[in-house]
Amino acid sequence: MTRGGRIKDRETPERRCIVTGETQPKAGLIRFVADPDGEVVPDLAEKLPGRGFWVVADRAALDRAAAKGLFSRGAKARVTAPSDLLEMIEAGLARRVTDTLSLARKAGLAVAGFEKVKDWLASGKVKVLLQASDGSERGKGKLWTPPGGRWFGCMTASELGLSFGRDHVIHSALAPGGLTERLIRDASRLTGLRGHDGGAPAGKE
Repeated sequence: MTRGGRIKDRETPERRCIVTGETQPKAGLIRFVADPDGEVVPDLAEKLPGRGFWVVADRAALDRAAAKGLFSRGAKARVTAPSDLLEMIEAGLARRVTDTLSLARKAGLAVAGFEKVKDWLASGKVKVLLQASDGSERGKGKLWTPPGGRWFGCMTASELGLSFGRDHVIHSALAPGGLTERLIRDASRLTGLRGHDGGAPAGKE
């Protein structure tokens, strides 16, 4: 059982946040390591060697970790955080979402455009609906979060467009699959940094 009283799910890897002290599924946290010069490096792919320390994917928590020297406590060594750490994390997560969405498109697991997305939603093919944060609220409200799926509004139209070779994309959808699960993880983390609600419905259910 975790400190919060929840029954621990052994199938779900968990880590403790060095800021909040809470243990939760690692999908909601960001891993960091210290490089040979003692500087904090975000390990978004969770593959870098060295002692890892984790912070919940939340801008306020990350700010506190840097301001209060909590990274050194997590690393059990004196480390420094670069001044642009949050910008690095945000840009890295956005790039990972864009790259994963591009791979999903090439695999036939993602589409873009209002009509194509609407058709996929109507036929029950969609696991994730992605809509641009700077798109028309009226237009976005005409689509809906897939039952049992997710909605994200953490990417801009130009960022989504990169995945489809276009200048901008407002609506995109992904079918279930491993790539989609990867995107959900990174988009959830990016939502924590950008403050967009990654779980709210786009429109009607």
